[in-house]
Amino acid sequence: MLCDVSKVHTGYGVMPKVTHTTEDEDWGKVGSSKKVYVAKSLTQKGGFASVDNIIEREENNYWKIQVDDFQSWMLGFYKFVGEWKTTELAERKILVEYTYTLFAKNPVFYPLNWLFTKTFWRIYMKRVLENIRIMAYNNEPYQYD
Repeated sequence: MLCDVSKVHTGYGVMPKVTHTTEDEDWGKVGSSKKVYVAKSLTQKGGFASVDNIIEREENNYWKIQVDDFQSWMLGFYKFVGEWKTTELAERKILVEYTYTLFAKNPVFYPLNWLFTKTFWRIYMKRVLENIRIMAYNNEPYQYD
């Protein structure tokens, strides 16, 4: 969560690559937020895309973040909430449990929302986790304190 998000969200299919963030001086503290910017894609014009917010944080154990304020239509979703829990299993062996909830308001889109979440989003998040694993193995430095 403290890394360079552009190395994590590298784009896939309709999901654009994150290019950078701004207004992120306090990122890492509960209640902080940052603006996320993306490259142009089939679904995004590029530029400011959303806001990430830290809802809860327990150092070396648990994070809860919310992504909202989407600048383009996201299949009727109005926010994503992700939870990241780590458990040390042995020295240099950590179990990471990442869950996410996507929120939508329009029941007309619920079948499409369900299909998107169970197929595309699941694949995309596996790619995100693989990017994080690679960064961890490469001892990638944190961008934030």
